[in-house]
Amino acid sequence: MEDELFTPEPDGDSDETGSDLRSNPVSSETAPSGPENRNIPLAARMRPRCLDEYVGQKHILGEGRLLRRAVEADRFTSLIFYGPPGVGKTSLAELIARRTESRFVNLSGVESNVAEIRNAVEAARSILRTQKRVTTLFVDEIHRFNKAQQDVLLPHIERGTVRFIGATTHNPYFYINSPLVSRSQVFQLEPLAESDLAELLQAAIHDPGRGFGKLALTVTDEAAAHLVRMCDGDARKLLTSFELAVLTTEPDPDTGEITIDLAVAEDSIQRKTVVYDADGDAHYDTISAFIKSIRGSDPDAALYWLAKMLYAGEDIRFIARRIVIAASEDIGMADSNALRVAVAAQQAVEFIGMPEARIPLAHATVYLATAPKSNRAYAGIDAALKDVAEGRTLAVPAHLRTKTRKRLAREAGGATESETEYRYSHDYEGAYVPQAYLPEGRRYYEPGEQGMEKRVKERLDFWREQFLRESGQNET
Repeated sequence: MEDELFTPEPDGDSDETGSDLRSNPVSSETAPSGPENRNIPLAARMRPRCLDEYVGQKHILGEGRLLRRAVEADRFTSLIFYGPPGVGKTSLAELIARRTESRFVNLSGVESNVAEIRNAVEAARSILRTQKRVTTLFVDEIHRFNKAQQDVLLPHIERGTVRFIGATTHNPYFYINSPLVSRSQVFQLEPLAESDLAELLQAAIHDPGRGFGKLALTVTDEAAAHLVRMCDGDARKLLTSFELAVLTTEPDPDTGEITIDLAVAEDSIQRKTVVYDADGDAHYDTISAFIKSIRGSDPDAALYWLAKMLYAGEDIRFIARRIVIAASEDIGMADSNALRVAVAAQQAVEFIGMPEARIPLAHATVYLATAPKSNRAYAGIDAALKDVAEGRTLAVPAHLRTKTRKRLAREAGGATESETEYRYSHDYEGAYVPQAYLPEGRRYYEPGEQGMEKRVKERLDFWREQFLRESGQNET
């Protein structure tokens, strides 16, 4: 098993740091020049060899930043890197192991099991005891480990048997056991900026050992810009698409030059990769941006976030449900037609499906974003629920009870005839009669001045004034 998990211990021909990285990045000095090098994907060949070559993540790796200081001082125990695919989580783990001259062991949350974890830990313990050499245990996709697998790591992390580095595309505070998170420093990696991707692409074009620097290769500015823009912050996608473009483009028969123009770039990447996971951060962040854009009355932003979700294959029923919720939560009484439009869109989505469902979804989105806003009904029900949950439960007033309950109350001597008399609203002018419906005079709904709610406010103020006058509570 150990032979399957680990590379052999270094001998005199090992790299200058003495580390024995599994999946060791190929340096320009050691990269094979023959067919062997061509079989290694460009994304693997271009892995950084030192922290200075690492592209992006300046917020954690810039000069003076916490992670860089901890690595350079060799003062860290457990780390969790969390971020979307292709932003350098594995490369960063390998660099840390190399920088700290530790032994690097790479496990996969998808493929590894408890037995492999224990074997890795036992080998690390043996090497630490006999060679005084620390092992950096890297677990990619750590969120794929179940609770038992994650718990296996805890005692060995606490004893210092291994230095643990985990990588995940999912929020560790939701998908990784709390004890493991509490023992680790969590660093969030962001999608790479276009400037970072452009720098990486230029390195791949010009590096003679790891990239295509030995080829007669021309990449137009338009092609480079397209590749960078369409990869959505994913370095692996960028390099894979670029490599495909280079390897499948025939050289000019006269000059032998390979030209990557915009048409070749478009063909190599086909469809833009949108960083979006159906049950992870991108899913929740995007729907959050969508709802907040509707609430903020920005139809353009709302349509963009809607388009991103549709393009990424989000469940259209989920989007429709959120639109229905927003119609009452954020528009409410300011324009009650918003709820009708939202429900109609939800029904249309069920009826017609994609791709046409995008049209009623866009219709409802624009209607809600441009409608007047009020959350007063929403705030009112939450205030009432809080009173029910936290306060004394109010009894139903005697005049609002059923006829049988009124009779029992009178017979028991607990209420008089007048106290149990209910006045039927439709028997009075304007279908309104001042009458108490809630003990203690509590108020939960306070209408605003937006849209149709302004008229509701005027009507409600009139009724409330009549009630105060009738009950003798009118303010002086």
